[in-house]
Amino acid sequence: MDNYSEVEGMMPAVFNTFIERAPLCVMARITLESLFDEGRLNQLFESTAQRQYHRELLFSQVVELMMSVVLRADKSVLAAYRKRADSLRVSDEAVYQKLKCQELGVSEALVRDSAERLTPVIDQLKARHQPLLKGYRVRILDGNHLAASERRIGELRRTWARGLPGRALAVYEPEVDLVTHVLLTPDGHASERSLLDRVIPLVRAGDVWIADRNFHTQKFLLDLAGAQGSFVIRQHGTVPCQLLGERHARGRCETGQLYEQQARTRQDGRTVKMRRITIMLDEPTRDGDTEIHILTNLPSKEATARKVAELYQKRWRIENRFYEVTQTLECEPNTLGYPKAALFAFCLAMVASNAVALLKASLRSVHDAEAVADMSHHYMATDIVEPIAGMLIVLPAEEWKIFRSTQPAELAKLLRTIASHVKPTYYRKAKRGPKKPVTRLFVRNGGHVSTHKLLLARN
Repeated sequence: MDNYSEVEGMMPAVFNTFIERAPLCVMARITLESLFDEGRLNQLFESTAQRQYHRELLFSQVVELMMSVVLRADKSVLAAYRKRADSLRVSDEAVYQKLKCQELGVSEALVRDSAERLTPVIDQLKARHQPLLKGYRVRILDGNHLAASERRIGELRRTWARGLPGRALAVYEPEVDLVTHVLLTPDGHASERSLLDRVIPLVRAGDVWIADRNFHTQKFLLDLAGAQGSFVIRQHGTVPCQLLGERHARGRCETGQLYEQQARTRQDGRTVKMRRITIMLDEPTRDGDTEIHILTNLPSKEATARKVAELYQKRWRIENRFYEVTQTLECEPNTLGYPKAALFAFCLAMVASNAVALLKASLRSVHDAEAVADMSHHYMATDIVEPIAGMLIVLPAEEWKIFRSTQPAELAKLLRTIASHVKPTYYRKAKRGPKKPVTRLFVRNGGHVSTHKLLLARN
């Protein structure tokens, strides 16, 4: 980088006004530029794609176009295409066909690559969160089905049911606050359990996997233990579990009375010994449950019953990430009906959320961690998205290319410098009183269909 200005000799002078008035937007753009280096993206595509190829339309160009749609800089794929028609030199139909046939493995690789790129930067910032369980790497597993799409596909116009364009299984690492992996299926009706076999290769010794009861199968527990991983998973009522010995009281946790009992599960000649932690809830759940059971193979010396209950309660962090993407960042466009295109956009949204996680890590390295944690995601997203259009007029894409080859140490220093211009109190969350119970009227209007199955019937 040359032509540095007075911002500690690191940024061209033309950026100064935006650093002062929209520092979060500048930080987000720099982070995305470092993630979407053209050469690395095209190399990732070539090493991952099985059937697709790029000639006139490069994968990096598709990513740049779609990211503008995901971040709402452009309202639709067509609007984004028209802005770039001269540089793309392909028809809009070619762009749509590329999105329609986007390979799921390539979309998954984008999320994985973003986590691998950002983790060293977070380490350079020394902004990791405290480990949830000392000596272990905690990973949280959860599924998310994409929102129903608009009826732009012919088959969807002939049914009252809404089209579900796919389902994703995400792996979240709370210590770095990143979604490290996403596993995809185009069938919106597919069970989350259908993807569990693909989780096992990600397990390594010293892992603790936290998940809800939807992921409790005998095979999954045995596979996790066989891969030398540990688990904290809520028991599903329909999955058998052999209880051993007596149940013992273990004090209280935040939500109720704790009990512990030895247990085991067997299948196909394999056995895993574990503990069943029961929480007798002070108040029933929304489903009316008065107690929940959590299964774990963690040693009791390293994870008491109370600690296991606390670990399970941290599962909401990944649900918050999904909420941020769909509601706060508004990164999940519902105009993409074809499953592979919609899942590609979802993965780009996950990359954008990882970029926001790096922004928060940069802020923690400069400001008080509690003040950063109290920042509203909605206000942050507004200050990231709204200035983009004007900023890109004054600072077109060519001005940002200098950040594409930035190394982790240099990127960390740069983000820390800009983060010093952010005032966390400006983004402080608004406090609200306790929620009042609301009676909602359930109205069924057509239900849902799997778009993938409709397209299979077409073919």
